[in-house]
Amino acid sequence: MKRKIRVGIIGASPNASWAVQSHLPALVGLPAFKLEAVATTRQASADETARRFGATHAFDRASKLIEHPDVDLVVVSVRAPEHAPLVRAALAAKKHVFSEWPLGVSSAETRELAALAERAGVRTVIGLQRRLAPSIRYLRDLLAQGWLGRLRSATLHVAVPQLGATRPQSYAYTADAASGVNTLATVSAHFLDTVLAVVGDFHTLSAVVARQFEETRIAETGEILPVTAPDQVLVSGTLSSGAVLSAHFEGGKRNGPIVQTVLTGTEGDLVIGPDLALSGARGDGQPLAPLPTPERYSWSPRGDLTDDAHQVAELYTAFARDLARGTSIAPSFRDAVKLHHLVDTIAEASASGQRKLWQRL
Repeated sequence: MKRKIRVGIIGASPNASWAVQSHLPALVGLPAFKLEAVATTRQASADETARRFGATHAFDRASKLIEHPDVDLVVVSVRAPEHAPLVRAALAAKKHVFSEWPLGVSSAETRELAALAERAGVRTVIGLQRRLAPSIRYLRDLLAQGWLGRLRSATLHVAVPQLGATRPQSYAYTADAASGVNTLATVSAHFLDTVLAVVGDFHTLSAVVARQFEETRIAETGEILPVTAPDQVLVSGTLSSGAVLSAHFEGGKRNGPIVQTVLTGTEGDLVIGPDLALSGARGDGQPLAPLPTPERYSWSPRGDLTDDAHQVAELYTAFARDLARGTSIAPSFRDAVKLHHLVDTIAEASASGQRKLWQRL
């Protein structure tokens, strides 16, 4: 592109925020972008982040960043319940918008924001970066080339310690199902999106969505809060290809997280590990062996970036290409609408006890 894309990040607190862990390190190595501005709720923290990462401007109010004429792309990296008003303001200012998942706390809010973006005529990005990880794009090609033969099944098991009987003060809001952050709306959605980007859409599905924690204790204060958010999600279904998928997502696991996906085919097996590294075997009775991702699948330099930061860098790179070429590689608000529809379908299948036919929007 002739001019760098000037980025403004809302929620860039220097104290272990997701923006500081992933967005800001990712942008450092991307020549198509310039970090123009950061915003937090305190001027001192905004100044600190700006100094650390070389932002031109630092603001204590998001509105100042959104309205600044030198910001082309507004990144909304705050708590999910705060996404909608910031996204609305950015779209009203005719800025491109990158929002973390979930876009809205409900399907209705997500559809509203997607419609506003269409009317504004701007580009959007939703933070579903795992689907563009180099190894996941390599995996998609392996399946397309017949490495597994015909796909027979996909099995996901994800169990994480977050969202359980104890949580930090910063996560207190997640006890409320209406916050949009829980095992169904975030954990299940992120991992299903990654795998479905490889294996294709559901055809039918059934589900169990359960809440086993009645209350949660805030670690710093000992305060006990009621919990309305689910912490267990089981999904089973058929894919449009005829393969079957089963998944178990669990929050509040006491010891050792589990993150693994297994794909079985008529000719072999593939496993996606917790860092999205691949291993596999073909034939009968063979041990799984690592399948390194070829370098050509990395669009941006890895350097010393973490897995999360590199995946975010790949998402930014896809956005820059889309903007320059008119393509649609990066997931957009339209993809957010589709994924939130899947979350709703899982909840409806659980509530009804009936298998649901996947309805494309």
